[in-house]
Amino acid sequence: MDVKIIGITGGSGSGKSTVVRKIEEVCHNFICISQDSYYKSAAYVNNQNITAFNFDNPSAFDSDLLYEHLVTLKSGRAIDIPDYDFVNHRRTERTLHAEPAPIVIIDGLMILYEKRIRELMDLKIYVDTPADIRFIRRLQRDIKERGRTVESVIKQYTEVVRPGHNEFIEPTKEYADIIIPEGGHNKNALRVLSSYVREISI
Repeated sequence: MDVKIIGITGGSGSGKSTVVRKIEEVCHNFICISQDSYYKSAAYVNNQNITAFNFDNPSAFDSDLLYEHLVTLKSGRAIDIPDYDFVNHRRTERTLHAEPAPIVIIDGLMILYEKRIRELMDLKIYVDTPADIRFIRRLQRDIKERGRTVESVIKQYTEVVRPGHNEFIEPTKEYADIIIPEGGHNKNALRVLSSYVREISI
């Protein structure tokens, strides 16, 4: 099996998931992996000490395991993706079995940061969305889905998310093959991307 890996990155709340859904409209024979599944456990973190573990630093991820899994998929073999509990900030005992597919999509904040992971990708996409829009989306998500308070989200954003974005995520834009301004609202860029995915999935 000729496995193609598509990487989709951008800041938190940039609209990476919207781009994935667009690909899903034109290609059904693919699997999607989130870099978020590869966070290291930090069960000691709560709303009061939310910055005790920096989730916006490359060291927060188990990059060795992610690299191993991408290589495994690239070679046509199955993997077991970790399951991460974002309310309690830890990896659970569960895993998600994933069989290889012609297209593997990996999305995440820092997937272009490490050269070894970057070089496994056949297409690298950066979703470029204004900071205020990204913050609003993150605020809504973290309160609704992750049991966070407004105060803790703001504290984390100002102390670690924004600095982490500027230091580790924004600079990886230079490695992207395609930059999509405004994320899922850029219909022309998504149309071009859909055409490419349709072509390589045949």
